[in-house]
Amino acid sequence: MEARTETVTVADGSFDLHLWLPPSGRGPVVLLIQEIYGVGPYIRRVAEDLAALGYVVGAPDLFWRLRPNWVSAHDEAGTALSIEMGSRFDVPHGVADSAVALAHLRGLPEAEGGAGVIGFCLGGSIGYLLAATVEVDAVLSFYGSAVPDAAGMMEKITCPLLLVFGGSDPYIPRERVSVVEKAAAGHSNVEVYVAEAAGHAFHNHEAPRFHDPEAARAAWDRAVHFLGRNLAPTTLP
Repeated sequence: MEARTETVTVADGSFDLHLWLPPSGRGPVVLLIQEIYGVGPYIRRVAEDLAALGYVVGAPDLFWRLRPNWVSAHDEAGTALSIEMGSRFDVPHGVADSAVALAHLRGLPEAEGGAGVIGFCLGGSIGYLLAATVEVDAVLSFYGSAVPDAAGMMEKITCPLLLVFGGSDPYIPRERVSVVEKAAAGHSNVEVYVAEAAGHAFHNHEAPRFHDPEAARAAWDRAVHFLGRNLAPTTLP
């Protein structure tokens, strides 16, 4: 699988956009937004899985203003460091950087077809907020903790939107997920999927204390079909 790193320039500097190409070399683009651990092994594995399905995938280094190309382990020490890093992260900057990265992806010679966004944890929040500010063909947010408090922004989102949560997530309590479900009820473009027995970050195979293989498979199958319906035909499982 071909991969390379692009440079994206914004008003106050530049950052890396890690890129993975599908076997065909061309396809719809997917902006993959990192979790607090950076563009590490887990995000790279997700990127490879998406590229294998036919997408041109780009993962921006959103912590570049704090520490370029920050990557941390999914252990206790790494989690503490990543939480500290996340606490200093400027979310509006992250949304703006993601918008520029998405535009960069759309302008690549390999881009062909629609453009989508998928984010996990921190990236799930940024992806949701991005959907309310730019035109995009589909957005998929995995357990974005900012989504319940920003449920009112759903009024600004017109693209297909899939919001995935764990029903037993201690960081996003079930009653907060219910707020999102109620907000989504009147929007035909919004789907909320809750893996009721799963906790936070249940798709993350690098985090044994969070990972739920059965819930992860079910949610990923739904994600693949969602992207395939809204961007372009993919190699469905």
